[in-house]
Amino acid sequence: MPEAWDRDQEIRDRMASSPFHSGMGIRVMDVREGEVDLAMDASGEHANLGGTLHGGVIATLADTAAGLAVRSAIEPGSGHVTVNLDVQYLRAGALGTVEAHGRVVRAGRSIVFAEAEVMGADGAVLARAQVTVAISPPA
Repeated sequence: MPEAWDRDQEIRDRMASSPFHSGMGIRVMDVREGEVDLAMDASGEHANLGGTLHGGVIATLADTAAGLAVRSAIEPGSGHVTVNLDVQYLRAGALGTVEAHGRVVRAGRSIVFAEAEVMGADGAVLARAQVTVAISPPA
């Protein structure tokens, strides 16, 4: 990868330009090659009918963290898309600050395997996810 590529800034710019992610309130906390940490403040609109964090929000955080971890590890200009997302929900999550950590497990030329954990406001792991991402070469 070219030394001039600022992986951190590219990830932050990508998130800022996404109405979906910014509308959810997802923030990039840290970017390292092959790893990303995210956070969001979950409130009433992120709750299920039982008043806990909706599973779709948890899955979105996991997919986003894993996808951005992949983005931070692939060649600039490459495309990437999730082709499989497997989420294991471990416990209900209270509303409040929720964090997600994504990391690349193995990167091939066209397929990358990543994983993510989503943690609740108390730091307990709410879910773990395995994510398969397809890579397309730079245009």
